[in-house]
Order: sequence, then C-alpha cells, then structure tokens
Amino acid sequence: MIQSETVMLGHGSGGSMMKRIIDEVFFAAYGTDELLRGDDAAVLPAPAAGERIAFSTDSFVVTPHFFPGGDIGKLAVCGTVNDVATSGARPLYLSCAFVLEEGFPMDDLRRICQTMAETATEAGVRLVTGDTKVVNRGHGDGIYINTSGVGLLSPGIELGGAQCRPGDKVLVSGTLGDHGITIMSCREGLGFSAGVESDAAPLNHLIAEVLAAAPSTRCFRDPTRGGLASTLNELAAQSGTDIVVEEDAVPVRDAVLGACEMLGYDVLQVANEGKMVCVVPADQADAALAAMRANRYGADAAIIGEVAEAQPERGPKVFLQTSFGGRRILDMLVGEQLPRIC
Repeated sequence: MIQSETVMLGHGSGGSMMKRIIDEVFFAAYGTDELLRGDDAAVLPAPAAGERIAFSTDSFVVTPHFFPGGDIGKLAVCGTVNDVATSGARPLYLSCAFVLEEGFPMDDLRRICQTMAETATEAGVRLVTGDTKVVNRGHGDGIYINTSGVGLLSPGIELGGAQCRPGDKVLVSGTLGDHGITIMSCREGLGFSAGVESDAAPLNHLIAEVLAAAPSTRCFRDPTRGGLASTLNELAAQSGTDIVVEEDAVPVRDAVLGACEMLGYDVLQVANEGKMVCVVPADQADAALAAMRANRYGADAAIIGEVAEAQPERGPKVFLQTSFGGRRILDMLVGEQLPRIC
C-alpha cells in the first residue's frame, strides 16, 4: 500500500514509489488490458479498410479541481472525447498524462481517477497508455492532466467548418454558460449560481445520433473557451459566410444570465464543456433537433440561427438579432474572460 497520503517527488522518479502509484491509483481505477501489460506503447487493432483515424489532444489546468457537476478528471476525458467526436469519428482510445505537484493529496488523486474511469465507461472509450511526472512543491497547481484521443472515421463522413452553406441552420445542444459560471462561482466564493453546475459531458453518442438522423450534417464544434461567439466566428471564417443568431432562441438558464449581467460578461462568450454546436441543411434541421432532444444531454437543444451569404466587401461576420429587434455584430472573445476554466 502507498504509505504517503500526499504525492511525493519519489512518485515521479521511475522507481518503486512510481510503480506503487501506478499500480494502486491509476491501474486500480482504470486498469485496461493494454495498460496492465506495462509496455511503453499500447498495441491496438488497425482500422478496417477505408476507415480513417481521428486524433486529438488537450491539456487541462482548471482550478478549483473539484466543482459542482464534475472535476478536472471528468473534463479531461470529456474534452478529448468530444474533440475527436466532432470529426464524426467514433472515439475508442485515450492516453492520459499527469503532472502532479509534490504534496497533492492522494485521496484527491484517487477520486479524480475514479471519475475518469466512470466517464470513460459512459463514453465507451478505453484509457490505454499514460505518463506521470511530479514537480516540486510550489511549482505547479496540484494537478495538470493531458489526454489524447484516437477514433475511427467511417468512409463518406466529411465534416468541417468549411462545409457550411447559406441557408443551413445552426443548432446548439443545450443551455450556454453553465460551466464557466460554475467555475467562477466556486473560485470566487460567489453565491449567485445556486442550482447551476458544470455541463461537462461526453457527447460522442449524441453526435452519432444526430449523424444518423441528419446524414448531411455540415459540422460539429464544441463551444469551449470563447463560448458560442468564438465558435461561430471560426465557422463563418472557415466557410466564408455570415451567421445570424436569434438571441431569443439561445437557451440560457436564468441564474447564468443573471450572473453574467452582474459580472459584465457576455454569456455567448462564456465557456461550455458539455454542449455542441451543429450546422445542418435546413431540410434536416428538425430531424437533427429531435435527435438531440432525445439524448439525455440534449434536452434543451434549440435551433438558434442560420447561415447566410457574406458581403464580399466586408468578409464573413456573425450577427446577433437582439430581443429588441436590432442587430449587432457578435465578435470573438478578445483576451481571457475566465482564466483556467478547463
């Protein structure tokens, strides 16, 4: 058994202490067959003829490490699963690398690993390889996690922001701003977000269900840092189109909207960790919406806007049709609105 109740430098040394933390914490939580082999590389089945590989990586530095609706471990699995799934691929395997600070509580590490195991099981992915480093006390923030993901993409699926066309409809899978406001409330000890929790969730099954219902879907994108506004500006730039969003159609919880108004944030620029933006041809929008709403993570899904022709003289823009009947440009986030949110 691990004798220390906290992480020590020896846990990253490559010796017997490191072996114990791997065996008694990581393997105990999610010891897949590939991990238990103890090799430096996981040997995995090759894709079938015609299939392609989707690959993504992300790092997670959120503070606090635990918050209503999840923890850094849940974010680490969901974030990479969702990034791989946006390509239309079926996520299969994850790597996981930890940078731990000396003195980090071992019970917290076990709790995070258990969350990762549970989230991976829900998503239907396997944690198959990993790495551990320990830095001196005061030279980290307790724990940082990097995850990389591999998925298989079936023939004929070609998704991407450049695929958006005028007349397409824009959907979002649920209420916006929940994650960013939850993190800010926990970090600053604010009480205005009672009843609001992080939306962190694996959305690969939701994406697969939307693709089945709306096979001509143009693209998916998860509106994380920079929120919906930054995501839509990226899609408009990639496709050379305008995007017009109806403010009244965008789902936002009252508590989140109130918190944003109090703090001076634009809710459309606040980060989300369990929502998906989807662009589909107009004739498949209702089918895509129904598929989202049938999934547990898409109950509040809505059609929020439309892709339009851009004027060549000014280039692609995103516009918000406001509740008061006006229209304003919806810009990308400039700078860092909410640091360390994922």
